Amino acid sequence: MATNRERQVGQVGHMTGFPPAVYPFAFNSMRNHSSFDLLSNSSLFGRFSTDLPKEMAALSVETQSTSSEEMVPSSPSPPPPPRIYKPCFVCQDKSSGYHYGVSSCEGCKGFFRRSIQKNMVYTCHRDKNCQINKVTRNRCQYCRLQKCFEVGMSKEAVRNDRNKKKKDVKEELVPPESYELSGELEELVNKVSKAHQDTFPSLLQLGKYHTNSSAEQRVQLDLGLWDKFSELSTKCIIKIVEFAKRLPGFTTLTIADQITLLKSACLDILMLRICTRYTPEQDTMTFSDGLTLNRTQMHNAGFGPLTDLVFAFAGQLLPLEMDDTETGLLSAISLISGDRMDLEEPQKVDKLQEPLLEALKIYARRRRPNKPHMFPRMLMKITDLRGISTKGAERAITLKMEIPGPMPPLIREMLENPEAFEDQTESSGESSPPPAPPGWRDDMMQPTGLVTPDIEKREDGVMTTKKTDSDKKNVSFFTIFLFVST
Repeated sequence: MATNRERQVGQVGHMTGFPPAVYPFAFNSMRNHSSFDLLSNSSLFGRFSTDLPKEMAALSVETQSTSSEEMVPSSPSPPPPPRIYKPCFVCQDKSSGYHYGVSSCEGCKGFFRRSIQKNMVYTCHRDKNCQINKVTRNRCQYCRLQKCFEVGMSKEAVRNDRNKKKKDVKEELVPPESYELSGELEELVNKVSKAHQDTFPSLLQLGKYHTNSSAEQRVQLDLGLWDKFSELSTKCIIKIVEFAKRLPGFTTLTIADQITLLKSACLDILMLRICTRYTPEQDTMTFSDGLTLNRTQMHNAGFGPLTDLVFAFAGQLLPLEMDDTETGLLSAISLISGDRMDLEEPQKVDKLQEPLLEALKIYARRRRPNKPHMFPRMLMKITDLRGISTKGAERAITLKMEIPGPMPPLIREMLENPEAFEDQTESSGESSPPPAPPGWRDDMMQPTGLVTPDIEKREDGVMTTKKTDSDKKNVSFFTIFLFVST
């Protein structure tokens, strides 16, 4: 007579009648036991002896139902919506994600990373409370960095990011965004580009010529090179004034603001232009008439201690591979900048600058769809140019003591603080006007000397001037060239 344990084993041994699909599920709990455990564990088989047929039947129905459902293709689920980030916490521009702890744009992310990695020390030229937004963010690096800290950007996150080991897994390439210029921006780009090209021939259009004057050894000043350099620089300044007059909206500003912007940015644009004509293979720069000078000659022509700084900046421009349109737009942005001192209508200037910024951003990204960082790198060059211009004003102080005669008036106005010049003139008792620029006609000069013209606009739109006894001060040559037909 069979014992209970033998009957239980017999039931288990004859379970081949169950559906094959059920078989693995039925023995999941038995697979983890050895044969000895199975035979010695009466509780395990006791459960199967009474409930197994019912459980197998239910499980078979459930499995068949599941299998039939899996055979019916389900409708594809909709793709997840694109992730939308909050605007950049620093400048309110479009955010590209969370960087160093906060939502930020590519420009502010890169600025913060460079500032921390290079231990940069910035200075605010105002009250350390500059407004930071997508238009003004490049004007004050000190306040921009402080804003980064205020919104929660982390120094440690930058350091940790720098110390991460490079992974072997390649990053997935993000498909480039599509950038299209609107009709208005396209027209703006074309006008700025043409204004730049008409007032600044490219290096390919020039016939280079060289001079052997002081080409081997640096000296304090080569007067022959200085005379040639000052003549060419004066012509370049006149061309920059012409460029400004052709920028959409520039002549709608007050005369005073036009003069302020030109005086403030003229050296910036002059340096940008000459540096785009840098030839790294020969380490030379070429002027608008084709004169090509090497580094030593540039030093001896008047650049002096500024020379290496200018050549270094020219080298930094090369990786950007800027074309004429980008150079023109960057020049226009540098000129039309609402943070210049003594502006009467800075908000109006900022309003004129906004479409220029947008045009350069879209144009640069359309030209380089896989290099979105090029636009902020271009804007950073404006800050570098201002630093060079500050050094240029310092150089003017020593240069005046090296040249035998007076400095050409347009160069002097570009380099010197107008208030400082006025004080110097009064203290020296000089009353005669400075020498006129090359090509200047005698009928352009007021017979009574340098008098500020009272500029009026007639009903027919023609600008006229009249002299007043109550408002006599030094006239700006920039003012004169603004009203001379070019």
